[in-house]
Amino acid sequence: MQPYGQYCPVARAAEILGDRWTVLIIRELLGDVTHFNELERGLPHISRTLLAERLRRLERGGVVERHAAPRGKHTEYRLTSAGRELQRTIDTLGEWGARWAFGDPRPNELDPIILLWWMRRRVRYEHIPRRRVVIQFDFGGPKRRYWLVIEPDEVSVCLKNPGYDIDLLVTAEITAFYRVWLGRSTLSEALRRQQVRLDGAPADTRALPRWFAWSPMAETVRAARTEMQDKNRR
Repeated sequence: MQPYGQYCPVARAAEILGDRWTVLIIRELLGDVTHFNELERGLPHISRTLLAERLRRLERGGVVERHAAPRGKHTEYRLTSAGRELQRTIDTLGEWGARWAFGDPRPNELDPIILLWWMRRRVRYEHIPRRRVVIQFDFGGPKRRYWLVIEPDEVSVCLKNPGYDIDLLVTAEITAFYRVWLGRSTLSEALRRQQVRLDGAPADTRALPRWFAWSPMAETVRAARTEMQDKNRR
């Protein structure tokens, strides 16, 4: 980004943060994503070249530190104190977006793989009942089946059947499951409307909502939804 040529804190901040993808890269880093490949998976429409350029720019701006790793290890990207302070900015953007810019999802935003990648990072291990839990997601036909394999030291997103017994089958409209994940609907509402169906042992179907922390923005989205409903009832 070219300098604005204005001696103003807003202009200086925008010179560091105003490029496309930069805010989403910071969102990922604030979620403790530290490796280049993991950042790329969380931002599937960014090119590797552009991601590398944005990280270099954030490093020059004092927002990110690059930690070179020993041979065989992944280089880590970590936020500096200035970068971690951007949590308030991201939260404020999310609150504003939830209130004023967050309608139903557009078709090109419904990526089941990125949804499962987000879910992978939000597993609540303390609620997982055994050493391995396998969840199959069916978002509409054999070519839209995916699996989460949850183990004590790793959660894998599988595009092919991993070959383990399935503990829980989630059959869902992808739009409905995105709405549940992001707090625009609840799982119980989606189940009642038959937009989501759970098949498995009764204990597992009841426990599914406790297995994930859901989206970090879900509470913000729910609050905005409740506020709008209250306004409409007046």
